[in-house]
Amino acid sequence: MLKFLSKVRIEFNALDPRKAGCLEFLSQCRSMKARESNPGCQILVKRRTDDQPPVIAVTYADGSEELIDATSVSAQSIRQRILEKGRYSETEQMFREAGEKWPVIIPQEELLLPAPGTKPRKAEEKKQ
Repeated sequence: MLKFLSKVRIEFNALDPRKAGCLEFLSQCRSMKARESNPGCQILVKRRTDDQPPVIAVTYADGSEELIDATSVSAQSIRQRILEKGRYSETEQMFREAGEKWPVIIPQEELLLPAPGTKPRKAEEKKQ
């Protein structure tokens, strides 16, 4: 997960009952596996004393930033969001380096074609 990020900032009030997602996400960020995936990723923790909701700010390797309100979001969904955006950015970069247009637009008629190596099902097989 951290391999797609350059910086993570986690802000929460230690007495706030809404902090669970922040603490779980912080625990995932500090795991050995996550740290090994990107040792250069900065992880900043700010413990606040105000009543502001818990916040997680992530900066992706491409420089884009995302601010996540962590009051009712699980650490797993935050992690999944980061992985999806990271994989998307990785794919986009791969296409651009290959000199291809991005985003890839597939014509509707090509989407309806059968996939190579597959046989269309016969009417008798469909009934069973």
